[in-house]
Order: sequence, then C-alpha cells, then structure tokens
Amino acid sequence: MDIESQSARILAYLKKGNSLTPYDALKRFGCFRLGARIWSLKRDGHPIQSRLVEVQGKRVASYSIER
Repeated sequence: MDIESQSARILAYLKKGNSLTPYDALKRFGCFRLGARIWSLKRDGHPIQSRLVEVQGKRVASYSIER
C-alpha cells in the first residue's frame, strides 16, 4: 500500500467521527508511522486534533477530527 492511499484511508476513517491511536492504525491500515501520516494530513490543511490517552498503562496519542 502506498503512502497516499494509506493517508486517504486514515483521513476517511477520521472524517467518519472515529479516533485513531498508533496501535489502531497498525491493525486497521498496516501503518507503522501514524504520526508521519497525521503530520502530512495536517500540512494539507485537515483539522486533525490530538490528545494523550492511556492504553494498557501507556500514554499514546489519539487523533480525531472534531465535527
């Protein structure tokens, strides 16, 4: 899967009101570098928000688009 289609799938998922953590992105999209995909999408003007959440005792970023 190329980066553009991976980014497009991630963006579509977020636009549906879902949030995404790096672990979720790996399972759903095979994306090992979610932070890089999010950075590119933000650079393109998409209003993606991030917040820290705790998952299995570790703090990770969770990304979403507020409606």
